Amino acid sequence: MSTINKNVSIDARPKRRTTAKNISSMKGGTPIVCLTAYVTPMAARLDKHCDLLLVGDSVGMVLYGMDSTLGVDLDMMIRHGRAVCRGAKQALVVIDLPFGSYEESKEQAFRSAARALSETGASAVKLEGGVEMAETIRFLSHRGVPVLAHVGLMPQSVNSYGGYGAHGRTVDEWQPIIDDALAVQEAGAFAVVLEGVAEPLARKITDELKIPVIGIGASSACDGQILVTEDMMGMFAINPKFVKRFAEIGLAIEGAIESYATEVRSRSFPEEEHTYKMVGSNK
Repeated sequence: MSTINKNVSIDARPKRRTTAKNISSMKGGTPIVCLTAYVTPMAARLDKHCDLLLVGDSVGMVLYGMDSTLGVDLDMMIRHGRAVCRGAKQALVVIDLPFGSYEESKEQAFRSAARALSETGASAVKLEGGVEMAETIRFLSHRGVPVLAHVGLMPQSVNSYGGYGAHGRTVDEWQPIIDDALAVQEAGAFAVVLEGVAEPLARKITDELKIPVIGIGASSACDGQILVTEDMMGMFAINPKFVKRFAEIGLAIEGAIESYATEVRSRSFPEEEHTYKMVGSNK
């Protein structure tokens, strides 16, 4: 199939890329804009608008139709990480360490992180877990691997939770989540994603931490926000409660495909302007 006509141009000119240190310095300032990216054209579109692009293990659900993120492996993350780094020239690119690639030991985590960064060009990794992962985060940070932590609702632990329900909706649930957030900060994470928690808890954690708190389903009290790009663009019929649909791209795609199918079947496409002529002929 032809790929001659492309609507997205990838600017190869060098630009100053945002660093993990830059993101840390944004604590308490202008909110940090983050979205997920899995492929080159989307990364190029998002790059100039976002401070941080996450190559999330959500790729398994968004692009591969998996029921959860648990089926994603490191090789898959590296393939998509390379694609995103080809398109992003400005935003900090962070790559998720998938389930099973870091939990066994801090040494395993370092090997996985080293592969992810060296084989993709990404600048940081993200991993899930609080108190129990603090030693691993410290080990990585001391060896030059910037770590974006993730606490609250952690999708890789969906089997333990029994679903994707919000956390911290009663005060009795607060302290373990607060302890997790403080632990990853003390261990050296440059920022933390806080997912699926009640607004008062998100506000308290954001106020108490010295590193940026990036919310997803955690209210505007956080230092920044992240969403799955395909969710906020309306690619799926159903979205989580915390997702605002900023567009209805799914419906637009369906409309375009319907028009294409109609024109192909009626032979109204391709028209003369889409057809090659013989060399030296006006016909």
